[in-house]
Amino acid sequence: MTQPTPIRRGRLRPRLLDLYCCQGGAAKGYADAGFDVTGVDLAPQPRYPYRFVQADAIAFVLEHGAQFDFIHASPPCQFYSDTQRLMGNTHPDLIAPTRAALDATGRPYVIENVRGAVPHLHAPVLLCGAMFGLATYRHRYFETGRWTLTAPRDPAHPAPVAKMGRPIPPGHYGQFVGNFSGVDLARRVMGVPWMNRDGIRECIPPAYTEWIGRAYRAAMGTLGAVA
Repeated sequence: MTQPTPIRRGRLRPRLLDLYCCQGGAAKGYADAGFDVTGVDLAPQPRYPYRFVQADAIAFVLEHGAQFDFIHASPPCQFYSDTQRLMGNTHPDLIAPTRAALDATGRPYVIENVRGAVPHLHAPVLLCGAMFGLATYRHRYFETGRWTLTAPRDPAHPAPVAKMGRPIPPGHYGQFVGNFSGVDLARRVMGVPWMNRDGIRECIPPAYTEWIGRAYRAAMGTLGAVA
């Protein structure tokens, strides 16, 4: 296993590797939390707002992951999606091989996925839009490695959720999945003004990862040092 090397305390912005980055919802949150972000995805991501490398995520992290201070991974969720199973679609299960590659780096990390992936995650923490004052619930689950994370209190969910694919009535929260209606509204609600519909329906709201990034930096020291 590659062992972590101490991070120079003079570096004010720790390096964040964003695996399976898509259009960069997670990346924006980490950048807002003070990280220098590099994204990796197998597909081209012209909308990604930070440094980007087109590559296989697992191969890249095995070769370069130890050069980063903290790693975020969002393996594609289709394998764990009830909708995809009902449609008879097949997709790879990438959580276990991603975890093995992350463990090999010796670096602290987060693995994120949807509710259907919970049985495949180790003691995941739930984050929800209501925790951050967003007008969408979008539950996502986060496993941590080489550090621990405590979720904020999940408040009540009083707002009704608009039906999938329908315009969002006043006072309702949007789901923003599939071929949803209201891309401009979704951009505002999620905090992702650069994204198109394809990016929005899969993204993590940046508020989630800004909170994670700040929690990590508080746990490891304000300069992101690793003990």
